[in-house]
Amino acid sequence: MASEKDNPALLFDNQICYPLYAASNAVVRAYRPLLEELELTYLQYMVLMLLWENTQMSVKELGAKLLLDSGTLTPLLKRLDAKGLVVRKRSQADERVRIITITPEGRALKVKAASVPKDLACSIGMTPAQGKEFKSMCDQLLTALASKENNE
Repeated sequence: MASEKDNPALLFDNQICYPLYAASNAVVRAYRPLLEELELTYLQYMVLMLLWENTQMSVKELGAKLLLDSGTLTPLLKRLDAKGLVVRKRSQADERVRIITITPEGRALKVKAASVPKDLACSIGMTPAQGKEFKSMCDQLLTALASKENNE
């Protein structure tokens, strides 16, 4: 019988996938108390961040940026609409396209959310340079995986 040392690629401690998975969950949990004060989930916060930058986007554009399908995004956007933070309308140019526009209430939430990135950064314990480097590595990983998916 072969020992686990014969195939180190199958050793749990040699995997990068699980620490990424666990770290992702831990980051979302770290956001939770900060976002509860704003009555937002993590993904709602991410949508609002994009709309603070762009004012309005199509559901397709939001999905591409957030790497989410419309089945995940639609209920999330409905909840933001119900809270009065966004408005969902059909495009005048193409009835099939939904346009999401941030409301004045949604824009006002940006002021309340201003401390969230700094508060989260303090809890992570990385320097700004480490955070920037880590983000770059994550972006490289996402790009490589998306390229692999597109070639299959």
